[in-house]
Amino acid sequence: MELGHYLIAAAASLRDALTKINANRNGTVFLQDPQGSVIGASTDGDIRRYLIAGGTLDDPVSCCVNPDFLWGTHAEPREQLLKKLDQRIRVLPILNKAMQLVDVISRDHIPLTLEGPVYARSMAPVRVSFGGGGSDLTHYFADGNDGAVINATISLYSHATLRLREDTKVIIHSLDLDKTIQAGSLADALVIPGPFGLIQALLKTVDPTFGFELFLHSDFPMKSGLGGSAVISAAVLGCFNQFRRDRWDLHELSEIAYQAERLYLGVAGGWQDQYATVFGGFNFMEFRMNQNIVHPLRVQADTLLELEESLILCDTGSTHNSNEIHISQQKQMEKSHILKMVEESVRLSYEMRNAILRGKLLGFGQMLDQAWQLKRQFSEKISDPRLDKIYTQAQRNGAVGGKLLGAGGGGFFLFYVPAFKRHDLMKHLVSVGLTPRPFRFESRGLQAWSVRESNETPR
Repeated sequence: MELGHYLIAAAASLRDALTKINANRNGTVFLQDPQGSVIGASTDGDIRRYLIAGGTLDDPVSCCVNPDFLWGTHAEPREQLLKKLDQRIRVLPILNKAMQLVDVISRDHIPLTLEGPVYARSMAPVRVSFGGGGSDLTHYFADGNDGAVINATISLYSHATLRLREDTKVIIHSLDLDKTIQAGSLADALVIPGPFGLIQALLKTVDPTFGFELFLHSDFPMKSGLGGSAVISAAVLGCFNQFRRDRWDLHELSEIAYQAERLYLGVAGGWQDQYATVFGGFNFMEFRMNQNIVHPLRVQADTLLELEESLILCDTGSTHNSNEIHISQQKQMEKSHILKMVEESVRLSYEMRNAILRGKLLGFGQMLDQAWQLKRQFSEKISDPRLDKIYTQAQRNGAVGGKLLGAGGGGFFLFYVPAFKRHDLMKHLVSVGLTPRPFRFESRGLQAWSVRESNETPR
């Protein structure tokens, strides 16, 4: 709107005021003092009533000013401005701190919020795997064997925040690594040596055409057997996906995460981690060369609650190298007796699925023990005397079954313990210096969203 059609000096005549009103066609003018501050409003109705009462067109407009007029600011929420306009006024002046007119809005002219900078955030959950591990490796099902695993996501997450830059710089902060890398361009960022190999592989896959700043942190330690690298990958991809017009679907996100870690970075491993964190929930997954299928399991609410209370997640305090373990396992699978054990593990994962769907939790716990006894034979790197001792002592103190999560070699144990033995096992674990970690099942997978930066500006 032309603001000059709304502003008039307090000493100007009513004739001048009506000329302004005729020009703005909204029936109102705003009076300003010599410093340019608005001191009141006058409408065509105010002027008409003043003239009927005996005033003249040559009288100053200040004779019929309303000093208690409604006004607003650009900082006010749209809701408040709409409410002011709903009070039988035609126009609402927008004033700055000096009470100077900077805009005028009316019922027919309410400007939309200008498009400003946004940032993306995401969170992706880790998974606990119950059975079938090893059968999700491509070299296993590529020969015609069917792979099948059962897993669930829990309430530990990786978090990512992505802000676009107006230049080509790439800045990445990792709280887990306690390190930051900076580069003038994506090409420069991809060749910086150091511990950011996974993120660099993801950036190579995504190939963003803009500069950005990326912040990363996780609720769990690195190399813990919880599928953490896939979880971090999902969180990063979730942020970049917010800036795409044609967004990747869940299968595509899982496949891109696999592509970056397995093909570009060259880390050996299976497929389940990427699907688990992206899809979320309690899932039974089947792997074949023609397709991977994720079957969400409709586990009864009471069964899930009881299973949560019957499981103890325990940090062994030692990390593992999943790449080395998977390479060793791949070589071992060339032996027929190891291959038969993996096939038995797949068969057992179907039984575990059936047990959990029918609420047979004690049987499920016993199958965890069977799954661990099979898995620990896949490679000599999966367990060691210390880990074997932890497991044996846990059984002596109430655990029905359990398994080391992920590839093995360290990280977290997951134990199943009946209700009235839980305290005994918890006390034992703490007494030997181990750390139980509370958790809940997480029904949601990768979550990503965008936020206006203006919403986060301190006032």
